Amino acid sequence: MARTASPETTRSPRLPAATVGPRAALSLLLAVIVLWGVNWPVMKVGLESIPPFWFAVARMALGAATLFVVLAWRGLVRLPSRRDLPVLISVGVLQMAVFLGLINTGLQTVEAGRSALLAYTTPLWVTPAAMLLLGERMGRLKTLGWGLGMGGLAVLFNPLGFDWADPDVVLGNALLLGAGMVGAAAIIHVRRHDWDSLPLQLAPWQMLLALPLLLGAALLSEPVSSIRPSWELTAVLLYNGPIATAFCFWASVTVTRSLPAITTSLGFLGVPMAGIAAATLWLGEPVTATLAAGLLLILAGLAAVNLGELRKA
Repeated sequence: MARTASPETTRSPRLPAATVGPRAALSLLLAVIVLWGVNWPVMKVGLESIPPFWFAVARMALGAATLFVVLAWRGLVRLPSRRDLPVLISVGVLQMAVFLGLINTGLQTVEAGRSALLAYTTPLWVTPAAMLLLGERMGRLKTLGWGLGMGGLAVLFNPLGFDWADPDVVLGNALLLGAGMVGAAAIIHVRRHDWDSLPLQLAPWQMLLALPLLLGAALLSEPVSSIRPSWELTAVLLYNGPIATAFCFWASVTVTRSLPAITTSLGFLGVPMAGIAAATLWLGEPVTATLAAGLLLILAGLAAVNLGELRKA
């Protein structure tokens, strides 16, 4: 799945936000974990029929259209305010356009499960960036988490378990790590932003901003003739737009505002685990010792970083 700015990292805007009961929120959290996790092999399958940038164009268009309909039904459609323009641009460009373009391109040569794990390293890059740019202190727990996460990456890229001789594989992995770093840059800005609208209200506008950027990249690098229409591709796009983008974004915002922060912060770490499980069951991708060890270290590191962040708050 391609994520937007993590809801748990945003400040609460002035507008009231709808919440649901604990049982409904936990059900939504489980749904997001499964739907976003399953979307990694779904995207891998879709990329066999549509190039990465055209895929991103279709996903953003469908996601934006769905969210506009939902917001219109709830009477929440509004133009972005001048105060929200900076975060509209940063998230729209970085997390909607660049992030999605990078993961779609990287997925062409990297296994879906590994891709999910690499893309979810975003908190590891947020931590040192916040220290350097925002003057935040690492603290013992976040330092431990960062060290564990870096150790997990070292395991994933060790010469015995990674083919450094294949330039396509190396580039694909680099793009996915780059996606995590790009997401971190957007989150750093999101943390500092003084929200005027709900994140859900800005999301479709951010997708609309990403559309011309992705469309331009698609027109310049990917001929339309490279798209191979099929019922399978239609199903993939419908899953990615209305479900993995629109519904999951709404659900993640609702969960974040309805459950304790520690529950959501640690709960969302289930997404790469679900992605690896789905890729194994559906695509037959092997869970190697290298992948398993890297997964455990990175998830432990992410958990420690998130807990350190919550302790600071």
